[in-house]
Amino acid sequence: TCLIGLMSGTSLDGVDAVLVEFGPRFPAGQQLASHYLPYPADLRTRLLNLHQPGYDELHRAAGLANELASLYAQCAAALRHPDALPIAAIACHGQTIRHRPDCGYTLQLVNAALLAELSRTRVIADFRSRDIAAGGQGAPLVPAFHAAAFHDPANDRAVVNIGGIANLTHIAADGGIGGFDCGPGNMLLDAWCARHTGQSYDRGGVWGASGQVLPELLARLLAHPFFTAVPPKSAGREQFNLDWLDHLRTGHERPQDVQATLTQLTALTIAHALRDHCPATPREVYVCGGGAHNDALIGQLRKELPAVQIALTDTLGYPADWLEAHAFAWLGWQTLLGQPGNRTEVTGARHPCTLGAIYPP
Repeated sequence: TCLIGLMSGTSLDGVDAVLVEFGPRFPAGQQLASHYLPYPADLRTRLLNLHQPGYDELHRAAGLANELASLYAQCAAALRHPDALPIAAIACHGQTIRHRPDCGYTLQLVNAALLAELSRTRVIADFRSRDIAAGGQGAPLVPAFHAAAFHDPANDRAVVNIGGIANLTHIAADGGIGGFDCGPGNMLLDAWCARHTGQSYDRGGVWGASGQVLPELLARLLAHPFFTAVPPKSAGREQFNLDWLDHLRTGHERPQDVQATLTQLTALTIAHALRDHCPATPREVYVCGGGAHNDALIGQLRKELPAVQIALTDTLGYPADWLEAHAFAWLGWQTLLGQPGNRTEVTGARHPCTLGAIYPP
């Protein structure tokens, strides 16, 4: 059985699409094809504006959901493989514009009915709401897939996804699992870089590496209560954004020094999460997401965890750039099987749930 996984994350950079085959030989899925479609700058701006209350936001959100459905359909149509079986479903995460489990809801934009109409394919969407309805955080959901793909009976492992938000999964050798959001991943780094350089991200972390960490600013950033909260926990732009950063700055810092400090913030909070909330610090950490290519960030993470082997998930056969889209294809496969997609020890839900709403072709 083949499914398409579509992921557009907190970074708001574009759509990742993968074609994945599932079956007895590939219970966690074998990736057959991938495609990336960047967001137009205007679309990204309009999505960012929806993260805060504004004029006529219901109409703007509905219009954007339609635009996203068209982009998702384009991505799905671009996936081709000569040996692929018929596509059973498109598993679409949608674009998060509000994540408020504390208020009992999360909102990922996509007109899934329109996507089903455009693609003439079954669509599975709205994965997070069912977990929240059961008292969970609705995030992170990918640890269930990480456990299926990366469990090693001989070693404790961790998988760290550094997207807009960084999250980790701890996979114990005995099969136990834990996972939660660590805090900002690329989100603040990208936003600060765009403000001061005009570039959408700090390629390789070179600009941040040219600056010096500002200890006082770092201490103020680390004082956010999210970092000392006990899992299960999840985060988004509601907690971590440029307004929050600007409130904590003096205004006299060199921009590259702020970038260096934000790089250290991401590295430190990931390292602290691994040390403080895993039963034992794992010996192997596998990194995925856009932050996996930030050499300065990964270098800082290695300094914080000198006894830990840190590598990309590519070394285990799962490309780091496509892992989250693959995870949502797997979650869609679980939905079709009628199997739970959440892990209660990760999200805090009262019970396992089959996730997602299905829209027929």
